[in-house]
Amino acid sequence: MVGNVLITGGASGLGRATAMAVAKAGGRPLVVDVNEPDGGFDHVRADLADREQAERAVRELADRAGGLDGVVTAAGVDACGGWRTWPPSSGERVIGVNLLGTAAVVRAALPYLRRSGGKVVTVASTLGVRALSDATAYCASKFGVVGFTRALAAELAGQVGVTLLIPGGMQTNFFNDRPDQYKPGPDARLNQPEDVASAILFALGQPQGCEVRELVVCASTETSWP
Repeated sequence: MVGNVLITGGASGLGRATAMAVAKAGGRPLVVDVNEPDGGFDHVRADLADREQAERAVRELADRAGGLDGVVTAAGVDACGGWRTWPPSSGERVIGVNLLGTAAVVRAALPYLRRSGGKVVTVASTLGVRALSDATAYCASKFGVVGFTRALAAELAGQVGVTLLIPGGMQTNFFNDRPDQYKPGPDARLNQPEDVASAILFALGQPQGCEVRELVVCASTETSWP
């Protein structure tokens, strides 16, 4: 039983697939997203780039559900192109949502997770361990998630389980608004988000005291790994 699991970005992509998997496993998905989720999930709309909104959403959902057993930080945004070509606000928003939003959500959730002995699964990326041109802000944010999560695992050892998920590309709407040059090619093989969500559920379902520290989940032909 996975219990009450708060999922950021739960209105689409990997977040939505995770919410569906939690519900199927008998848990209660609690969604934080800037958009309205379908599926009838308990949710709060919030912009994760705004720390106060993010923390307030976590507390509201956790109190409403009577606590938290898990947190999955699946929300993510991107801005493709050279660092000098963007308005500063674009790159700052990527880092604000992906890294600082993750940190804010985890901070707000920790009192609940300490009480339940729960687990955190942060979602980085293969571009959190490999730098790529024209993905400067995204790489910076996801490299940050990797470092944040590894340090968090050391800090919370024996109190809260911490798993770092490093996924490759997935078949979601994440690439839809990109210029064509930054979209996966017609021959690209991407994972289904439901398969990656199964890996998340595996990490959440480990007994207390047993932790999956890090998971890399990618298509066998993933070009950004290793």
